[in-house]
Amino acid sequence: MILHPLPTFPSTTPKFAHSTTTTTTMEALIYQFTLLSDQALTDKSFDPSSIENLLCFFDVESYKAWAAMELEHDHELHQAQTAMDEAEQYLDSAMDEAMAEFDRFEAEMNRECETELNGLIRQAEGAKKMGNALEKAATFASKKYIEAALNSAGASMRSAMKGISSKKVHPS
Repeated sequence: MILHPLPTFPSTTPKFAHSTTTTTTMEALIYQFTLLSDQALTDKSFDPSSIENLLCFFDVESYKAWAAMELEHDHELHQAQTAMDEAEQYLDSAMDEAMAEFDRFEAEMNRECETELNGLIRQAEGAKKMGNALEKAATFASKKYIEAALNSAGASMRSAMKGISSKKVHPS
């Protein structure tokens, strides 16, 4: 007998109901086969076509079991695919959320770094201005010191020249 795949339709029976029914039917067929085998051994007028009919029932039941398992497999495959699709969507959502959080974090860090950099630039410019002012003050002070030293040396020289020309000797 050639087995052709059955069209798959959603099942309204609970999970494993087909296999339970098939198992019970197969057990009944095996029991019937045992009875017919015993009858074939004891009854000389036994008709072998009854065993052939029983074997046809075995064939039908195995086809039903195969079809039920195929249907159950398709159902589980669909459920697994749905679960994988949901997991993929969740992963995509989580990844998008993580990337958005990273972008927000990066933008905040850039703002903080720029604020800190601007503060450091302002401090550096203030220090540069103060350094320039201190340099000017030091230059001015050193010019005044040199001028005062020159004036003092000049005054000492003039005083010494007056003392030599007046012929006064210094008491030391």
